[in-house]
Amino acid sequence: MSKGPVPEPLEIRETPLSEALSERYLAYALSTIVSRSLPDVRDGLKPVHRRLLYAMRMLKLDPGSGFKKCARVVGDVIGKYHPHGDAAVYEAMVRLAQEFAVRYPLVEGQGNFGNIDGDNAAAMRYTEARLTAVASALMEGLDDDAVDFRPTYDGEDHEPVVMPAAFPNLLANGSSGIAVGMATNIPPHNVGELCEALLHLIKVPACPPEALLSFVKGPDFPTGGVLAEHPQAIAEAYRTGRGAMRLRARWEKENLSHGLYQIVITEIPYQIQKAKLVERIAELINGRKLPILADVRDESADDLRLVLEPRNRTVDAETLMEQLFRLTDLEIRFNLNMNVLDGDGVPKVLGLKEALVAFLDHRLVVLGRRSRHRLGKIEHRLEVLAGTLIAYLNLDEVIRIIREEDEPKPALMAAFGLSDVQTEAILNMRLRSLRRLEEMEIRREHDALSAEKAGLEALLADEGLCWKVIAKQIRETRKTFGGDTALGRRRTELGSAPTAVIVPIEALVEREPITVLLSERGWLRAVKGHQEPGEENKFKEGDALLLALHAQTTDKLLILDSTGRFFTLPADKLARGRGFGEPVRLMLDLPNDADIVSLLVHDPARRLILAASGGRGFVVEEKDVLAQTRAGKQVMTVDAGERALLCREVRGDHVAVIGQNRKLLVFPLTQVPVLARGKGVILQRYKDGGIADIKTFAIADGLTWKSGERTRTESDLTAWLGDRAGLGRLPPQGFPRTNSFGP
Repeated sequence: MSKGPVPEPLEIRETPLSEALSERYLAYALSTIVSRSLPDVRDGLKPVHRRLLYAMRMLKLDPGSGFKKCARVVGDVIGKYHPHGDAAVYEAMVRLAQEFAVRYPLVEGQGNFGNIDGDNAAAMRYTEARLTAVASALMEGLDDDAVDFRPTYDGEDHEPVVMPAAFPNLLANGSSGIAVGMATNIPPHNVGELCEALLHLIKVPACPPEALLSFVKGPDFPTGGVLAEHPQAIAEAYRTGRGAMRLRARWEKENLSHGLYQIVITEIPYQIQKAKLVERIAELINGRKLPILADVRDESADDLRLVLEPRNRTVDAETLMEQLFRLTDLEIRFNLNMNVLDGDGVPKVLGLKEALVAFLDHRLVVLGRRSRHRLGKIEHRLEVLAGTLIAYLNLDEVIRIIREEDEPKPALMAAFGLSDVQTEAILNMRLRSLRRLEEMEIRREHDALSAEKAGLEALLADEGLCWKVIAKQIRETRKTFGGDTALGRRRTELGSAPTAVIVPIEALVEREPITVLLSERGWLRAVKGHQEPGEENKFKEGDALLLALHAQTTDKLLILDSTGRFFTLPADKLARGRGFGEPVRLMLDLPNDADIVSLLVHDPARRLILAASGGRGFVVEEKDVLAQTRAGKQVMTVDAGERALLCREVRGDHVAVIGQNRKLLVFPLTQVPVLARGKGVILQRYKDGGIADIKTFAIADGLTWKSGERTRTESDLTAWLGDRAGLGRLPPQGFPRTNSFGP
């Protein structure tokens, strides 16, 4: 019994795991970078797109031909050129046909190819497609040896390494992709502007990159929008190939009857799904995070139209949109990263000028190769014409040799001195072609081809002449796809960078009246409406009301503690309902040994006078005491054994101070300095005790105080007038024994 061949023993090599992993991962990374994720700088295509277009060309799906099922195209692509999943290939094909995804579509679709809401395209068995004029321009010259071809993955066919690219596709349509350790994100641009920049580069090759920005002013997205970015930032991004640009939706204000209006959004940022955008705006409305917006409606048909209804006619449209820009994708940051494969297949980040120069260099190579290919064709035809002319002049002898000779080819070559090419052409000529053999026609074609040959030889010998031809081709591209056409008109408006807009808190919080209640033990809460504290406001056992004030939910509350630190609380954050509220110490980082001295509603236009228990004090601008953190802001510095005691609103032109020793002193307000922080100055001196109360007033109106239910006024204050830091005198008769001026 015979045995089969003995298998060779397996070779086992010991290799460190790290080395084996790095070797295989590097191979995977290179494959991903070169064969999947990064576009070629010359034609702006990734392999899957290049193979799609080439397969459609081989199926003769030209712009003037009929459509074919997408399933047929995808089948050819994955069967001949691209051995990957059909779903991935079809998705790439669909994107090339979407007018909202690609600035200059390369595929013309028929059927459902998805929409801007994010809905998917129909299955490939239902949709049909063919190439666009832009795609044809990309592949112009494939039959003229313009580029190299390589074997397909199975070796049965050939595919182009790169497209001839008579269209600047990389920058015109942009590209995005994520490879291993690197990514690319190139925005689309206006091809008319790109052509202007290319023509300028041909004329002035050494121009600085900034000079090109007078032609390429910024990206031109298929969905339009407004590019709201500083020109300096755009220039830096194009110089380095990296940067970020702010893109906003385009909107307008539509006036309605009775002073009402609505906001209509007609264009949204690039790659934003409209349905998700509407959903996000609706969430803000339902969550009461944007109370100045009442409703959002999608009234889109063939054109995009989102309608926003403000809460009332007093809402400022600019303020509303500024908030929507911050909270939704009506504003995005497009991160430019021009990472591409150069002519040698090496990943590289290029600036605008470098990318344009690479395109021009490719066009020069393509022009040279096409010219040499055409020159070879002409030389072959001229050789054939010369032989044809000889045959015409000796037609009877040629016919005789063909009829009588067993081997007519060598006989013809010997009789008339013909070359192999000429003899083959004569022998392959059909009889009915003999009637067209006229000497004048042959000589006319020969002269025309000779002139074309001379022109091509001159072109190949003169680079300057080559650049003139390339410039002419670019002008034709500009004429076909530039700004004078419906496809080429700029869609993205070039706006200015937005200035810092101060958005009032009313835009974020629904304004409603509340009453703020602070208990003696530091529990803080708010009740709805402006009401006087009564028995219905319950407190914990042993606790009672300390302070109450009326506010709006849009207000900010200021709290001063005995250490001289101010804290800020948004009124809408206070605990609401029937409970006891929430301890202030849980809401703020209030020191354990500190007491709450004052609670007031913030007014940025107001000034406050502060006083410590020892009698020092100063005036502070209220806008300067706002705290940005839970830790508060130290405003008044107090000595050991003392505490911040009083915080009063500044009104009038004089200050009245009364001590615990029941001495009253009145002096001009101008003697108290305005500080942002510090101890202040001595307001009144005491032998024993400290300050009891302080008040500012207009001396022309007299000094008032509360005595029981009555309000009393002392107009003649001559006896108590003095300078700051004085001792003062006993107050007027009838002044309260509590040494307080009252509320």
